[in-house]
Amino acid sequence: MKKIAVALAVLTLAAPAMAADMATMVVTGRAEVAAAPDMATIRVGVVTHDVAAARALEQNSAQLERVLSVLSRAGVASGDMQTSRFQIDPIWTNRSYDSQDPARIEGYEVSNALSVQVMDLDSLGGVLDAVARAGANDFNGIEFGLEDPSPVQDEARRAAVADAMARAELYAEAAGVEIRRVVGISEGGTSSPVMRADTMAMPVMNVPVAQGTVSVSAQVTITYEIE
Repeated sequence: MKKIAVALAVLTLAAPAMAADMATMVVTGRAEVAAAPDMATIRVGVVTHDVAAARALEQNSAQLERVLSVLSRAGVASGDMQTSRFQIDPIWTNRSYDSQDPARIEGYEVSNALSVQVMDLDSLGGVLDAVARAGANDFNGIEFGLEDPSPVQDEARRAAVADAMARAELYAEAAGVEIRRVVGISEGGTSSPVMRADTMAMPVMNVPVAQGTVSVSAQVTITYEIE
């Protein structure tokens, strides 16, 4: 269910701005709309180690292939999976500061990470469980969002305009002035519809996931001619 929270507007009285004999009132309205998310982006990957880079890479590739296969069987489209990081790094020996021995490479670490969009939130817990069982051992959080944020963004814009108009009428009455017409409207401060969950250590189980809500905010500034 969507909820609307409206912030305080900001009022400024300006000396003639549009014309030499025009007085204006500038009011900023803000609003925030909360909605239930309908998609999630998860970041999962595989990290492997070996004394030989080739073996670390071979093991990593095999585990990641299993993860990709599991994601496909779970209904994730190929276009919703993208490699976000691939690295092969040497692992150096730990040396004390007073040691005269040169540093040596004792192995290699290979990491391969995916950004995956899950469009069916009912399957999210099962997907996390499945990729962990398939060999994923690097989890870097979840972002909940909206597949199409436009309707919620427009709702926030309408609420921001209503907030500005209501406060303009209040201030005009309190100041003893009359609003004649709108002479300018500008938008700013809209936000992306995302709620981020913290990085999680994933146990091998059907992972419980709390979806919460995502918020979209909008801000509009309206300039009125007053007399």
